[in-house]
Amino acid sequence: MNATFSNSLRRLKKLLPGEIFLEPATLTKYSGDKWFATHQPDAVALPRSAKSVSKILAFAHKNKIPVTPRGAGHGYVGGCVPMHGGIALSTERMGKILEINTKDFVAVVQPAVNTAEFQAAVEKQKLFYPPDPASRANNSLGGNIATNAGGPRCLKYGVTRDYVLGLEVVLTNGDIVKLGGRTHKNKTGFDLHRLFVGSEGLLGVITEATLKLIPLPPFRANLAIGFNSMNSAVRALQSIFAAGFLPCAAELADEFTLAAAAKRTGSRRLLGCKAHLIVELDGQENSVRGEIFAVEKIVRAQKPLFVERGLGAEECEKVWQLRREFSYALRDTGLTKLNEDIVVPRGRLEDLFKFAAALQKKHGLQLACFGHAGDGNIHTNVMVDYTLPGAKVRSEKCLDELFRWVIASGGAITGEHGIGIAKKRWWPQAVSKESQALHRRLKTALDPNGILNPGKFV
Repeated sequence: MNATFSNSLRRLKKLLPGEIFLEPATLTKYSGDKWFATHQPDAVALPRSAKSVSKILAFAHKNKIPVTPRGAGHGYVGGCVPMHGGIALSTERMGKILEINTKDFVAVVQPAVNTAEFQAAVEKQKLFYPPDPASRANNSLGGNIATNAGGPRCLKYGVTRDYVLGLEVVLTNGDIVKLGGRTHKNKTGFDLHRLFVGSEGLLGVITEATLKLIPLPPFRANLAIGFNSMNSAVRALQSIFAAGFLPCAAELADEFTLAAAAKRTGSRRLLGCKAHLIVELDGQENSVRGEIFAVEKIVRAQKPLFVERGLGAEECEKVWQLRREFSYALRDTGLTKLNEDIVVPRGRLEDLFKFAAALQKKHGLQLACFGHAGDGNIHTNVMVDYTLPGAKVRSEKCLDELFRWVIASGGAITGEHGIGIAKKRWWPQAVSKESQALHRRLKTALDPNGILNPGKFV
């Protein structure tokens, strides 16, 4: 860090006492997320308000200092790694639920509100905020918005962007803009607030969000089903859709994932199980009870190894607790888990699992596949032992082939986690040159000095 740059950061610290930090231990703490890469910033900003964020960005814009926004730091693609140093700007001090309005069916929140705590607060009012990323106990709503997070329930209810009615955003020059509003319909000009949903901190810093809420479904029921083959599990799911049912969630896991989960949890049911499907319905109790039995009848036509039925929230949560152990169970294997949240069209699910098996055989690597089967978003984890000779090269070739196949199949290289650093090398393959150029034009228009989250995909 040169003297001019260092002096600029000290001036900023004087401008915002108690909100700018230069201590080495703090810089290290904000150097990365849950992915492998790290890069230390030159300063950490912990603003308490949108006005403070505005002052930081205006100062950084004038002095051309890089700024990398971050939420709770639980991303999986290095999206908040400050690749060019500068300022790591965390919104973690802005964590208030400002309003839950039961008449308007909206909530107004600051970005650091914890997702699970927000959902619990909303549900106490008999309202419902459906987006449910697996790490919701640890992540924040601002981060969810910046990555357009999903989760199991997005099959029926949609992803984060479907619940963002309005945003307060600080632009790179320090302007604070209010976009959208609190009405559930709004066609006043461009849909500008949605431009910032999924923008990964490249276009502005979110300081407040107005979120859509819906009535809380009063009853839930689910089925946990074991199969002797992945094909049987996929066909069971296809039969459920064909019969006119739309589950709120449909989760699928493969044999390797289940074996790891059985070892971690002690679940004997999962031993010898080659595929596992969770199907959940929600709504009015009488209708859900009738529908879950009808769905069970459809599933039994595929001759499953077992069917477990959960009626009511408590029994359903026991099933989901097992599902939440899958990722941790794979880490327990001692292998490095390269978590790729690819998406394929629903009709290509069987093809994806067949291709994953072929990749596994070709490259001598274990692939563990589980995730949101209802919308084709399968977390395809390449499990690597980096102590073996050539493992790194084989894993990279395996990922290259996986992404080529996904793109050729009409799929997407990320459904939830974003591009960040981890998927940057496949970005040029994933979107057309024209689309890349449009991204660059939007980035330049909103961030002419290129200070926001530099080193990422745009």
